[in-house]
Amino acid sequence: MKSRSVTYMTGKERILKILNHEPVDRIGFYEHFWGDTRGKWISEGHIKEDESVEDHFNFDIQRCWAFNLVANLDFEPEVIEETEETRLIKDGNGAILRRHKLHDSTPEHVDFTVRDRATWEEHAKPYLIEVDERRINFEAYRRAREEAKKAGRFFVWAGINVFELMHNVCGHEYLLMGMALDPDWVKDMVKTYSELTVQLQKVLFEKEGYPDGVFYYEDMGFKEKPFFSMNMYKSIIQSGHIYTIDYAHSQNLPVIMHSCGYVEPLLPGMIEAGIDCLQVIEVKAGMDLLKLYDTYGDQIAFMGGIDVRTLYTNDKKVIDKELETKIPKLIEKFAYVLHSDHSIPDTVDYETFRYYIKKALDLGTYKQTV
Repeated sequence: MKSRSVTYMTGKERILKILNHEPVDRIGFYEHFWGDTRGKWISEGHIKEDESVEDHFNFDIQRCWAFNLVANLDFEPEVIEETEETRLIKDGNGAILRRHKLHDSTPEHVDFTVRDRATWEEHAKPYLIEVDERRINFEAYRRAREEAKKAGRFFVWAGINVFELMHNVCGHEYLLMGMALDPDWVKDMVKTYSELTVQLQKVLFEKEGYPDGVFYYEDMGFKEKPFFSMNMYKSIIQSGHIYTIDYAHSQNLPVIMHSCGYVEPLLPGMIEAGIDCLQVIEVKAGMDLLKLYDTYGDQIAFMGGIDVRTLYTNDKKVIDKELETKIPKLIEKFAYVLHSDHSIPDTVDYETFRYYIKKALDLGTYKQTV
């Protein structure tokens, strides 16, 4: 690895250069946490109650989740059943989901009002045609943008893209059956959600100012397989990605796309759609960061791929092995942002997480020339 003469950069400068594959002082750094984790570290006295994790750990990226895309904004969530540990709720999408009360987790899909084209057209689509500014949290966006600017962080508008929006309204089972049996229905959902997302972005950005980039969340895989084939991706889903990404690029905003699960077979199509960075790269699902970096690292940047299970051990030697195996190879193309392959749970000690950051950034700092 050749030494480079690179001065210290702000988070914004660093991430912009990484997304453009330009020399930087060190790899980028960003992370996600389960809510329980921050709460535990606050109770232990490591983080102040009113302190942000962005400030505390000096992240390079700050996001704002500014949109509410539930179908019926006026529907009051209805509690159907409640136990000591869970709550079964019907939401404004007509989805019935079971959520844990004692810890953060992905909600269990129980039932859905929208199951096919007819129920989509009756119960969801009518609410998603017109732009309703109540869907936009202008204040939160304004505040986060100002905080990021003051701290020199790369500020991203964050939200979910079409596949996640669709499965929120009809669930994975009905959605995937629809892709196979009634693809025109699913294409209509893709078109509706992608157009609404862009229309709302235009309203927000024109009123409050543009972010530095866009961060889409789009879980399209599970263990060792994506939810659908490349052919289905290209014929049904990709048009929504192209539409939303093209708008971002038209405003000179790079696009980071998150996807849990095994999405390697879809990656060429995602790159074709225009993503600038793939985020998370889930090891336990079968994703191989070094293989993907070697294959696609000249085309896109990568964020993630550090096996979070090594942090569960709270063992420095285990963490060292994971980082020493990957980071020295990941600094070769100026296209990597440090991140675990999943959100940090409360089983990870604060001291462990601090050690992980320091070790990784030490390994990921480029040597200075004299």
